[in-house]
Order: sequence, then C-alpha cells, then structure tokens
Amino acid sequence: MPSERSILPEHIEEARHRLAGVIKPTPLIRSATLDRILDAHVLIKPENLQKTGSFKIRGAYNRLATLADERKSRGVVAASAGNHGQALAYAATRARVSATIVMPATAAIAKIDATRSYGQSVVLEGVDYQEARAAAIKMCTDRGACFIDAYDDLEVIAGQGTLGLEIADEVTPDVVIVPVGGGGLIAGIAAALATRVPNAEVIGVEAAGSPQLSASLAADAPTSIGRPVDTIADGLATGRIGAIPFEVMRGRVKRAVTVDDFEIGEAVLLLLERLKLLAEGAGAAALAGALKLKDELKGKTVVLVVSGGNIDTNVLDRIIGHGLVKVGRLFRVAVDLRDRPGELGKLVSMVAATGANVRAIDHDRTRRDIAIGGARVMLELETRGPSHIEAIRDQLKRNGYAFDVPALG
Repeated sequence: MPSERSILPEHIEEARHRLAGVIKPTPLIRSATLDRILDAHVLIKPENLQKTGSFKIRGAYNRLATLADERKSRGVVAASAGNHGQALAYAATRARVSATIVMPATAAIAKIDATRSYGQSVVLEGVDYQEARAAAIKMCTDRGACFIDAYDDLEVIAGQGTLGLEIADEVTPDVVIVPVGGGGLIAGIAAALATRVPNAEVIGVEAAGSPQLSASLAADAPTSIGRPVDTIADGLATGRIGAIPFEVMRGRVKRAVTVDDFEIGEAVLLLLERLKLLAEGAGAAALAGALKLKDELKGKTVVLVVSGGNIDTNVLDRIIGHGLVKVGRLFRVAVDLRDRPGELGKLVSMVAATGANVRAIDHDRTRRDIAIGGARVMLELETRGPSHIEAIRDQLKRNGYAFDVPALG
C-alpha cells in the first residue's frame, strides 16, 4: 500500500476476491414501512444475517488471509466485545490457525459462548474493551503471537469496505448511515464509495455512552472519550476511534449523530416487529440515527447498515419491556390491599374484567412503607394501548384502590 494509513479501491477489490465463498454478499432489503416512517426510499443492508452474525467476518478473514505463514504459525490474538472475536475464531478455525480471543469480563454471555463455539480459546480480562485490548497486546508480546485489531488495521478496513462495494453494486444512494465504534466499518465503506458513488454522504451514528466519533471530528484527530463507556450497544463501546480508520475517513465522513440507549432500543424493537430482523444495539443504531434525521432524509435514497444481530437475550428482554411500556402495551401498577383472604383474587378478577392479561405479579407484605395488615401488589399487565390503560386506572379508582405507577427502570 502507498502508506501505512492509506487505502485504495483496488485493495478493497482484492479483499472482495479473498472473501468470495467465505462471506454472504447480503442483498439490500427494501422496507415500505421505513419508507413511510422516514418519507424516503429506505434500504437495509442486513449484516445481522452474515456469517457469525455481523459484518466483522469480512475484516477478520481478510486480515488473517494476508498474514504470512510464519506469522500464522505463531498464532493470533484479538480483543473483542463479541463480534470481532466470533469472526476471528471462525476464520482462524477455517484456516487452521490457533487463536485466542480476549473479551471483557462484562461481555454478554451469549457472545462469549458463541465465540467459544467456533473452536478457539476465550480469555476474560478487564471491565471494558480497552482493558481487554491492553491484555491482548500484552499476551501477544509474551507469546510472540500476532495481534489482530478489531478496527485499527488497513486489511481489516479493506475487508469491511467490501460491504460498501456491495451497496454500490445495487444502488446509487444519497445517504449511507453507519454505526460507529472504533471506525473500521465506516472507514471501509467511505473508502469504497469514494470512487463508486462519490456524492453519497456517509453519516456515522454513535452511542451517547461512547461518543468517540463526535469527539474525534471536533478535534480533527482520533480521540478517546476520557471516561467509562456506558451503553447497551456493546459493539459501539470502544471509547475511542482508531488512528488508521480516522485517517481513512478524514474528509469522507463529516458528521456524527448521537443516539441514546432508549432511541437504540426503540430501533431494535422497530426492526424486530415491523421488518422481522433481529438486530443488536449496535446493529440498530443506524436506524435510530435515521429516525433522528427524519426531516433531512425526506425524498432521499437512504441505506441503513444493520451491522449485527448478536444480541444478548436479557438485553433484548429489557428492550422489549421498555418498548411495550412506551407504546402502552405493557402497564406496571402498584396497588395497596388489605392483607386478608380473597383480596388478591378480587383485584385480579377486576383487572381481568377490563380485558387486561396479568403477565407478572409480586405480592409484598413486608415493605416498611406498608401498614401492618396491608400488602403492596405489583402487577405487570398486557394491554391494548393507552386508552386501555386509562380504562384500567379508572376501574381501580372506582373500586377504591390506592395505586401508583412506578417509574420505568
């Protein structure tokens, strides 16, 4: 390559050739629902359907394929919150190379188990990605192994850029919206589109709990956020932009959109309910960003990159719960009762008469703020919407129940 931080279209084409038969070229999906919501021509790039469940196999395999045999023989090590680790484990097993994946102890159990399932070693170190990365680099020094960075590597970026080529093969977009963690994916896509679709605007979406892209653009330099990351989108929680990705995207990516966990969760739920696509938090971030940019996107051809689908089931359960509460299909209410036989049954029967279904119930006699002889009952009810919730509240009032609606947490 011309310099250690440059990438040319032919390097991405070479990566596409190496990946032939290894990855699935994911076709763009048209969404009439999103067309209507955003008043735009919306296409989804569903990398959640990719092998190992995310786009990461593109960069990991390309990097491994370009290693000299002598370096492969010493083994490879990577740090990962989950998706890069799964991708490298799969690629290494396919190439008969020994790999060790260092993951933070806080990584999702599903991602840890999935990474192990590809037949390579997993080591848990640190509380976040950067601590796991430091441990992985030390391991490479101790063992003489080769470190395979998740994003700060030209061959990884070239592999991710093949996704951009696939977009350009199918459509001439006005806007491509990409989730951003360390920057490898958006750098590769921006580089791929620079010659194929030079007028396309590439917009990065970051998590509010890990806003390294906006910090880097403001400083015009790759920047760490300088505080602990905190987001349900673990794939975006790198805390810094890589130096090489930033140089590749310089002048090609000029905007960052920041979305919070509630906005990400709503996007996860929208993809699941309306498009039947299961996306992890990072994978849904592009849609969350598009919803925030709705007024700007009107009438444009927009590609949203759904970068992965490896979501932890506990996180998914919380997202669904929050989403159902917000749209009025789940109602949590705390009701005070006299603690005597039949009172709980009367309450449940009254609720059933409204047409609500009891999803969960908690009966507590020992709270310090409840009088002796009383009880606090927490009901979680499946409802039909806001008007149904109002009917339940009215029914509780008419029957003389004291109740409150706890804040969602």
